[in-house]
Amino acid sequence: DVQLVESGGGSVRPGGSLTLSCATSVGSFYCMGWYRQIPGKEREGVAAIGIDDGWTYSADSVKGRFTISQDNSKSTVYLQMNSLQPGDTAMYYCAAKSWCGDTWYEQYEYSYWGQGTQVTVS
Repeated sequence: DVQLVESGGGSVRPGGSLTLSCATSVGSFYCMGWYRQIPGKEREGVAAIGIDDGWTYSADSVKGRFTISQDNSKSTVYLQMNSLQPGDTAMYYCAAKSWCGDTWYEQYEYSYWGQGTQVTVS
């Protein structure tokens, strides 16, 4: 079974930084994405990375502030978040699917999800 476990959430002041981690058991052919969700709103794709080719994708709302990366073993995916703002407050989830590409942000294509980690900026 594919397992995804997020960590690294917490509370931070505006302008601060956090790094989220997602430990994964997926194989090298998967696409890993980070999503966030505010209560009452739809889940939003934040960033994604191709585990095998290393290609990265990100939403316009976080470009220049958030960076997705993976470790050399390809078993952990990170989301480095800088210049955090109150609007970034949300539950953050990592997810996995078989391919990234132009539809990396389509949540319905992701088959596996972690339990989420809360990020609060205030």
